[in-house]
Amino acid sequence: MARAALAGGAQILVYPELFLTGFCYEPSPAAAEEPAYSELDPFRELAEAHECLIIGSLRCGRLNLGFCLDSAGLELRPKIHPFGEEKGHFDGGDFISPVATRWGRVGLEICYDLRFPEVARSLALQGADFLVTVAQFPGTRRVQWRALAIARAIENQIPHLACNWANGGGSLIINALGEVVAEAGTGETIIWNDMDTTMRDNVRREIPCFADRRPEIY
Repeated sequence: MARAALAGGAQILVYPELFLTGFCYEPSPAAAEEPAYSELDPFRELAEAHECLIIGSLRCGRLNLGFCLDSAGLELRPKIHPFGEEKGHFDGGDFISPVATRWGRVGLEICYDLRFPEVARSLALQGADFLVTVAQFPGTRRVQWRALAIARAIENQIPHLACNWANGGGSLIINALGEVVAEAGTGETIIWNDMDTTMRDNVRREIPCFADRRPEIY
């Protein structure tokens, strides 16, 4: 599927949460002092051969790590909010920051983080050019998934690439106005669209929510 997307002109590939393993809790893999993440080697080859950005998440010990991988290297960001049973197997991350790439600053969040608007807002305030959410939302919560993903784009006035696992469906590409420009059904599929990060500045000039914030009284 990655090669098909690249052949179609894609430059940013986004995969769901823990797409390589799923939520396999036992046994817990040990976190090496300097993990090599060899499971990403095929994606390293793709990134180097096609000069693309690959985004997803993987497990390392008790962390669910979002990653941004390109020819320049690998950047990792932890899931902040483990959900339900995950708390027995994963620790929440302790920092939030965008990832700088040649395609812009990526605001990466993982699944349950989507329900906490503070995460996306922190990323936006730190200069994220677009949001990416990788997730395993169940199909029974697809209406909530869609509403939350659109809300995060509207609130922060930036594009949002929201990738859900195939069984849950409903992956979305949303522009800075909150308009859904591509949407998946269920099952394995590819959606794509041109992403206009310059729209952010136009939207923020027209509706200056960031300039009008009053954090001193929130």
